[in-house]
Amino acid sequence: MDTSQERTNINSTLLSQQSPMAAKLQSDKHYYVFLVACLVLLSSLGSFVNDMYTPALPAMCRFFGCSVSLGQMGLTMGMAGLALGQFILGPVSDRIGRRPVLVASIVLFIVSAVVSVFSPSIHVFNLCRLFQGIGASGGYFLARTIPADVYQGRALARLMALIGAINGIAPASAPVIGGITSDAFGWKGVFVLLAIFAVFLLFAAPVLKESLPVAKRVSGPWMKSFSGYGSLLRNRPLIIHICFKGTALGMLFAYISSSPFILQSHYGLSQTSYGLVIGFNAIFMAAGSMLALKFKPFKKAAYTGAVVMAVGVLAEAVALYCIHSILIYEIFSIVMLFGLGLIFTTANTLAMNEGRESAGEASALLGISGYVVGAAVSPIVGIGNVLHSTAITYVLLGIVVFAFALASRRLASDLN
Repeated sequence: MDTSQERTNINSTLLSQQSPMAAKLQSDKHYYVFLVACLVLLSSLGSFVNDMYTPALPAMCRFFGCSVSLGQMGLTMGMAGLALGQFILGPVSDRIGRRPVLVASIVLFIVSAVVSVFSPSIHVFNLCRLFQGIGASGGYFLARTIPADVYQGRALARLMALIGAINGIAPASAPVIGGITSDAFGWKGVFVLLAIFAVFLLFAAPVLKESLPVAKRVSGPWMKSFSGYGSLLRNRPLIIHICFKGTALGMLFAYISSSPFILQSHYGLSQTSYGLVIGFNAIFMAAGSMLALKFKPFKKAAYTGAVVMAVGVLAEAVALYCIHSILIYEIFSIVMLFGLGLIFTTANTLAMNEGRESAGEASALLGISGYVVGAAVSPIVGIGNVLHSTAITYVLLGIVVFAFALASRRLASDLN
């Protein structure tokens, strides 16, 4: 592992460098605005693929006549697809460029979203969800990869925080839009709307400039395309930040998959009311993402976020077991989400700063970690009493998140 002084020297050198594309962006403000908007929308697709149809989950279980856990498998399959897609597409994008991967993945998403509307059973629907996840993964990981192609250091942190904060609109608006859409048109209307959104992104893709020059692309036999994962897995600081972000994202997915059953089935909210509540909560996660930039050293934001999250999680677990109050549930959900927002921006930036030499694969590992954890916990929170299973899942995940927060805290600061 690098010493503190070596890491400081390395990162000082990186900060003094500037990619040609970064220089162009500084002189072309209009394209910079387009780039930010495009990256936000691409990242949003990864959120929309799950968040937008969560308000319809109870109704879907009734439509297909299936159990809660089987209905939540749609979330698991979507997250499995997001993880698998990033694992495959990350190295491919390092070899052939970002834009071809983006176009192909969006097309796959559109096709699988349309097919899911005609699903004759929950099993066919869940299979479609796997391909939706693979399709959405392209935009999701490229929203982190493209900034790392262009920027480094604090400049990368600013762009990632800006995208993260604005992208708070996605988890905020997705349940609202999904709730209104499913109330008006049923669960199928949600996936029609998702397909339309993806078509819009497909038309915007040709305008997006290729961020990975040919000279920096991976060459050699295709069979060795995935060899870069080996060197990345040996980078201890990178892996710590990937696991930190991944387990924190798993906490968010535990919240997303349990909340419709807690707020709708237990507390009696309508799908639209549920969407409005979840949307309001997501604003606090966006606020945490933006506030992370105020911390010096930068990584201090992640540990602070872990402390805030731990307080929210422990209080929420007690409330779910002992205090059946929607107001108490809401207050501690907001505390937890604010802490997660601080973690997400910081862990994303630190991981991508470490893995920028293989940005596609580093971004893939960063995304996979969260979706592996999320895919595992989504069905678990629906087992038995959803209040109790959610509380137990929260506490166990919170312990793991805090352990990685401590490991990250012990690393030398690489961004001031």
